[in-house]
Amino acid sequence: MNIGKGLRCTAALLLFGGMACWGQASEDCKPSSLNIPGAKYPCVYGDHRATFRIVAPEAQKVQIRVGKAFDMMKAADGAWMVTTTPLVEGFHYYSVVVDGATMADPSTRTFFGSGWDNSAIEIPEGPGGDYYQPRDVPHGQVSQRWYFAKVTGKWRRCYVYTPPDYDVGKKKYPVLYLLHGWGENEQGWHTQGHADFILDNLIAAKKAKPMIIVMDNLNTAKPGEEAAIFNARWLTPPPPPGAAAPPRMGLAGFAGAAFTEMMLTDLIPMIEKTYRVMPGRENRAMAGLSMGGMQTFLTTLSHLDQFAYIGGFSGSTGGRGGAFDPKTSNNGVFADAAAFNRKVKVLFLGIGTMEGPGTKNFSEALTKAGIKNIYFESQGTAHEWLTWRRCLNDFAPRLFQ
Repeated sequence: MNIGKGLRCTAALLLFGGMACWGQASEDCKPSSLNIPGAKYPCVYGDHRATFRIVAPEAQKVQIRVGKAFDMMKAADGAWMVTTTPLVEGFHYYSVVVDGATMADPSTRTFFGSGWDNSAIEIPEGPGGDYYQPRDVPHGQVSQRWYFAKVTGKWRRCYVYTPPDYDVGKKKYPVLYLLHGWGENEQGWHTQGHADFILDNLIAAKKAKPMIIVMDNLNTAKPGEEAAIFNARWLTPPPPPGAAAPPRMGLAGFAGAAFTEMMLTDLIPMIEKTYRVMPGRENRAMAGLSMGGMQTFLTTLSHLDQFAYIGGFSGSTGGRGGAFDPKTSNNGVFADAAAFNRKVKVLFLGIGTMEGPGTKNFSEALTKAGIKNIYFESQGTAHEWLTWRRCLNDFAPRLFQ
């Protein structure tokens, strides 16, 4: 054995926490399913640690930000590597920071999240996690539909899932309007969430009724509002210590009124004119994740004449801070429990167990007030797409029964 080479290997192992020498992870680190073809990194270990490799020979400092920042170490070949602590199973956006500049990893596909095209890594789910994977069953079709919205004065795009038997008859279908979360868009439920495969598999197993799913972009503004909303969410600097925070990124300042108006005025009429849709509130559902869940409640609870099925995945309308009052919340929609229960066939509240007790507290407050609801927990998952895939997989079979 070459002694010098052996010393270098020992040093590299110490630096990279057990990694193989000179820029290679051990053989049990499997490439992420979201990598571009042929890319070995990032790779995932059985204990959910992940190894990342970035080629930036002239850089002075490189980090991977996946939830938190991990400092990378430079190997002799000029590549930077790091192995993370164990990550929660599921889908994770991540970014690369090279000398202060944030960018996507060229070794992975990109996914629109947090307001830009991020890299992503998938920490595999355990046994039974193929419900959102393609199987040898009849498949539906996801297509893009462009339409002009009078409320926004602009052309908009939604994604529409039609079930496997849509093109072979004249049958009409109920509709689920399904929303993404903050910083994402109408592609999310198809690209990150695999809503089409989830429904294909449920329909094939006769666990869910065939339905149309409409996936639109909840980031909606009326003419003249776009610049103000963009500046408030993205360009407003943080306040000085002790000062009140102005409306800025995320849910702060989120109203949702424009989307509700656009949905009722433009989106639903377009869908019911273009597709073979069963009319009426009993054939219409709405659900969303995170901010999309908030939008769902804002829209449906003020228009129960339009929707009979409601789903919030990691998003609720009240009670998360313990101050929920059924008599006054959402303009008193919960005040008459019996009337609410007659109108709403399913009120679904889903959450990952690592997200905290807010949604469970809300569900319990509703139950105490006499409001029927379904509480669903995704075990071991956080505020990410695996939680929301599981929510949809549980929610969809409850619809239109």
